[in-house]
Amino acid sequence: MDDKISILYVDDEEDNLTTFKSVFRREYDITLANSGQEALDILADKSVDLIITDQRMPEMSGIDLLIKIVDLYPKVLRIILTGYSDVNDVIMAINSGKIHSYITKPWNKEDLKNSIEKVLAKNGK
Repeated sequence: MDDKISILYVDDEEDNLTTFKSVFRREYDITLANSGQEALDILADKSVDLIITDQRMPEMSGIDLLIKIVDLYPKVLRIILTGYSDVNDVIMAINSGKIHSYITKPWNKEDLKNSIEKVLAKNGK
């Protein structure tokens, strides 16, 4: 497991966390968080290569989480999952350098895997 890319997946919906881990656990070292604050707590103790977060979450949006992460952990790569209604906010975050990529929900395995691989390759991982 030590040579696997580590991914922190953040989503407030338990089904999405379970699905992501079951789909990608063989390829990546997966850690799950169900809130932005839990993600920050995990990052304080564990190094990760990539964070994938849902945009719409209570208390802290995915963009707000990634803005905090870019300041605290600038080497962590960042992908956001978003519904179509949030795309304009996400594009602004991408343009400001806070996010490496976005994926619209609902995601499918192949699209998400391709996006992950593209971000990792572009950043030398």
